[in-house]
Amino acid sequence: MTLKNLRPVTRQSTEAIVIDNLRSFILSGEIGPGDRLTEAAMSEQLGVSRATLRMALHRLAGEGLIEQIPYTGWQVARLSTKDIWEIWTLRGALESLASRLAVSRRDEAVFAAIEEAYAELEAACARGNMRAISAADFALHQVIIDGADNARLAAQYRVVEQQVRVFIATSNLHVATGPEDIIAQHEPLIVAFRARDAKAAADAAWAHDQSEGERLIAWLMANETPPANTHKG
Repeated sequence: MTLKNLRPVTRQSTEAIVIDNLRSFILSGEIGPGDRLTEAAMSEQLGVSRATLRMALHRLAGEGLIEQIPYTGWQVARLSTKDIWEIWTLRGALESLASRLAVSRRDEAVFAAIEEAYAELEAACARGNMRAISAADFALHQVIIDGADNARLAAQYRVVEQQVRVFIATSNLHVATGPEDIIAQHEPLIVAFRARDAKAAADAAWAHDQSEGERLIAWLMANETPPANTHKG
């Protein structure tokens, strides 16, 4: 019997629990970019003090999930076209490198973990629950990052992890044409891993992130509200 995958139970502070709850709420898609977050209502709903809530909000702001508006309050962060470009190019660089390294290691346990994560994505797509699909989508990419076995690469990915989650959730909800499209986006990457082709895996990871990023930018530009015309003539 092996217990290596049995994780110990950890005790969390109230602040950590609040952060996890708020993060999950934002990533669920139940509220959208630009939606206001009211401290009084949230602290009452969560059953915590305003001080504890503010600490959690500042943490999520540091992750890029929300933003503080001076003299106004908090809102879910909006993604600009520049934000999307910065996220997909950085994500593409990290995931492309991770894919190359993961294949090059020739560790069958890594390939098995990727197959398992892909099967979870397929199952989530078959059920059609978008929240579960986006969670499984990110989990697949996280397995590839882990498979590279590069601690510094993984640390850099953690810096933008929550923004990548928002990127994936927004793309899957607003850009993908359905679960079949989401599966199709990942197929070239999985084919490259199955072929044990490090270069093809790196290229497929970059191409996937580029395609998703460009589609998301196009969607955002098509749905942006034009500024009001304040010219008086």
